[in-house]
Amino acid sequence: MREARLYEKLQGAKVRCFLCAHRCVIADGSGGLCGVRRNQGGILYAATYERVISANPDPIEKKPLYHYKPGTWSMSVATVGCNFTCDFCQNHSISQLLKDNPGQSIPGGQLEASRIVKEARRHGCETISFTYTEPTVFYELAFDTAAEAARLGIDSIFVTNGYMTSEMLDDFRPLLKAANIDLKSFSDSTYRKVCGGSLQPVLDSIIKMHQQGIWIEITTLLIPGLNDSREELMQLASFIAGVDRDIPWHISAFHPDYRMLDRGRTTLESLHSAWRIGQSAGLRYVYTGNIPGSGYESTRCPSCGAVVISRYGFDSHRTGLKGDRCAGCGAQISGVF
Repeated sequence: MREARLYEKLQGAKVRCFLCAHRCVIADGSGGLCGVRRNQGGILYAATYERVISANPDPIEKKPLYHYKPGTWSMSVATVGCNFTCDFCQNHSISQLLKDNPGQSIPGGQLEASRIVKEARRHGCETISFTYTEPTVFYELAFDTAAEAARLGIDSIFVTNGYMTSEMLDDFRPLLKAANIDLKSFSDSTYRKVCGGSLQPVLDSIIKMHQQGIWIEITTLLIPGLNDSREELMQLASFIAGVDRDIPWHISAFHPDYRMLDRGRTTLESLHSAWRIGQSAGLRYVYTGNIPGSGYESTRCPSCGAVVISRYGFDSHRTGLKGDRCAGCGAQISGVF
């Protein structure tokens, strides 16, 4: 374990963590809602520090990031733990492991920040992605790894639920270069009932990351009967467009998992309907995912409509891109290429 960043000591050996928007007040001998930040003797510790549950090279498209160094590889790193309790979590076996198995010791292999960076270089990765679970709750490892990686020209990425604090984003700047943020719903009630959080902190994080110059893309898992109404999707897409019409929006298909087994998979028709809503809201880059060949995976020039990056699943090819411009009409394509 390592002493945590971003907390304050309170009376009676309590501490207040201000890493994520829960801002937990934690008594001596207890842990935060994430289950992995623990108070011992009035000192807050990051219990998963360097206890890595997964470390694998992935195509960056798997994050998904379509406009940040497309076609490259990213070293994906995770520890156990999450500050949400989403009923539909598709990585629940590691994100919710400690909550579902009280008293279990922290699993994972010892992997120091320097070794993560060396592995990234060995696999030819241009980036390191903190992903699979919620990287905010293993921030200390992410921070140390990002600092080490930056010295070698390797960028750092968060794949996140966006439930961090403004203080955390200020602390991480300028090490964080890109993020894919889950915008799970545009209903605060859904966030509270299904995810164990609230909507506004996520919206605040999206706005702040954009203001900080972090390249952001947003993903919404389209869940039948939960967040797929036309009204809610119009509100969600309009919010993204209000921040920046060039933010890519990924609409992903749901499959029954974890505690949400009471509904079927997302249909291709529903994905296409959501895609049209994104287009009508003025978003320039809208994608459908989790169904290879879903029809809207490739990047098209928003000016002339030509395909500039063709994709099928995680495979991508720059078919019509010259630098950051459309090879056909010369229009600039937003992103980091």
